[in-house]
Amino acid sequence: MDKRSTLIPSSKKLLYDRIAEQGTVSKSDLLSTFSLTKSTMTRLLEEMTQEGLLIESGFGQSSGGRRPILYQINPSYGYILGLEISRVYSALGLFDMQMNPKSIVHWRMDQAFTPEKFLEHIHHHIRAFLRDHQLQDHQIIGMGIGAVGPLDREKGLILSPLHFPATGWNDLPISKLVEERTGFKVMLDNGANTALLGERWSIRHANIQHMLYVHAGAGLRSAMMSYGSIVHGTMDMEDAIGQMIIQTDGPRLDHSGNYGALEAFVSIKALVNQARAEVKLGRESILRTYKVSAEQLTYDVLVQAFRDGDPHARELFTQAAVHFGIGLANVINLFHPETIILGGALIHSHELFFQTAVKVALENTYRYPEYQPHFSLGKLKEEAVVTGAAIMVRDHMVL
Repeated sequence: MDKRSTLIPSSKKLLYDRIAEQGTVSKSDLLSTFSLTKSTMTRLLEEMTQEGLLIESGFGQSSGGRRPILYQINPSYGYILGLEISRVYSALGLFDMQMNPKSIVHWRMDQAFTPEKFLEHIHHHIRAFLRDHQLQDHQIIGMGIGAVGPLDREKGLILSPLHFPATGWNDLPISKLVEERTGFKVMLDNGANTALLGERWSIRHANIQHMLYVHAGAGLRSAMMSYGSIVHGTMDMEDAIGQMIIQTDGPRLDHSGNYGALEAFVSIKALVNQARAEVKLGRESILRTYKVSAEQLTYDVLVQAFRDGDPHARELFTQAAVHFGIGLANVINLFHPETIILGGALIHSHELFFQTAVKVALENTYRYPEYQPHFSLGKLKEEAVVTGAAIMVRDHMVL
C-alpha cells in the first residue's frame, strides 16, 4: 500500500498545515501555538521527517542557546493537479506540495470543447506534465477542480451552467469522468471558491481572515471567506451575485433570471447586447473604425475600442463599472470583508474599469471612511483557480 493512503493522525495534520502556512517554523514556534508537550512535539516532528512529510531547512537565530532547527513541508513528497473549467478559458496546472507551479497550460473554450474532447485534452496534458517532470502516477496526490457552477459538490456534478459554448455539460458527473479518464482522485468546488483559496494563499503571511472574491466576465461569480474558511451555502450557486436586483423592473439577460439583476448590466453578454442595440440607434463609430458589422461587434472588438480610447466604448464600460460598483457595495455592506479581490475579463479590460468600480463601491459603503476595505486585482490572477484547486486537495489530503 502506498504511504499516501494511510490516514495521518489529526495532530500531525494540524502541524503539517501550520508549517505549510508559515513556510519555515522552529519547534519552539510550534510549541507556542499547540498545546503539546516538548517530548510529544519532538516525536511528531521526527516521525513526519522520517515519513518524508517534512524536511529540515537550516537553522534559525539563537536566543541564547543552540540555534533551532527550522522545518518546512517537503515540496517533493507528492504533486497535485489543479483544473479550471470555465466558459471562456480553462486551465490545468501541476504543483508541488509548497504550491510552486511546475507547469500550467491555458486554452480557450469554444463550441468544439464537448466533455469528451475536454477529457481527452486534459489527459494529453497530464501525461505531458508527468513526462516533462519525470513523475510517476503514484506521486500524484490527487486533482482539484474549480468549475463554473451551479454544482453538486457532494455528487461531483456540473448541473446547468449558463452561456457554456459547447453542448453536453448539463448534469455532467465531471468528478467521476475525470477520475475514470486519469486514474486520480478528484475534488470539486466552484471556481470562485478555489480562486479565493488561491489568492488567499498568495497573501497568507498577511493573515487576512475575511475576504471577498468577485469575478466579472461571461457571468458574475463570487466567493466569501470568513475566519480563513470558505463560506458554503445550502446550494452551490456561485453565480447568485448576478441575480442581485439593482434596478426595479429593469431588464433581464436573455429573458432569464431576475428583472433588473446585476448580470443584465455587468457581463460580457450584457455589454455586447447594449453595444449592438446602440449601434442600431446610430452610434456607429466602432463599426467604422474597426470595419465590422453589427453582428461582428464582439466583446474582443469592444475591449480593443475601449483601450484605443473610443468614446462610445469608454461610455459602455464605464456604465457597466458603475453598476458593478453598486453591486459590490451591497455585498460589502452585508459582509464587511477586509480584502476584496476582483477578477475576470471585465475587470482586466482596462484599469479604468477597476478604478471606477472601486470608487463607486467605496462611495456606497456604509461607515466609509471609518471602515476601509482593501481592493486588489489579486496576485495570481488567471492562475488563481487552478492554484486554489490544488490547495483544496492538499488541505483535505489523506496521508
